[in-house]
Amino acid sequence: LQGALDGGLDIPHSDKRFAGYAKDSKSLDAEVHRKYIYGGHVAAYMNTLMEDEPDKYQTHFSKYVKNGLEADELEALYKKVHAAIRADPTPKKSDKQPRKEHKRFNLKKLTYEERKNKLIERLNALNSAAVADEDDDDEDDE
Repeated sequence: LQGALDGGLDIPHSDKRFAGYAKDSKSLDAEVHRKYIYGGHVAAYMNTLMEDEPDKYQTHFSKYVKNGLEADELEALYKKVHAAIRADPTPKKSDKQPRKEHKRFNLKKLTYEERKNKLIERLNALNSAAVADEDDDDEDDE
């Protein structure tokens, strides 16, 4: 919601929706809200995971580790990204290949004519197999 509001969309809301809102005092703590906007909660999670479970940290944050990002550098990265978006908010074209057609796991529905023709083919194949079996039985009897 905060990103949409920052982007200029007019969305009816109240401060109760944001991180940092205290129900008992009915006020928004701006510092907690800022921490969430700049990824402070993610950095805190990264630090606790790094200390407690290094293997899990390596799997959860593998892209961060690969790019050399530390938990302390996260806020600076968010500020840099926000500044770049404010400088030029137009979406960039992706260099990725377009997605291929989705794999279809369920069969395509056949029309009435297609089902009818398929049934006739199966019956003809069954009848020809039955006739062939009868011919084989007749040759064996002789």
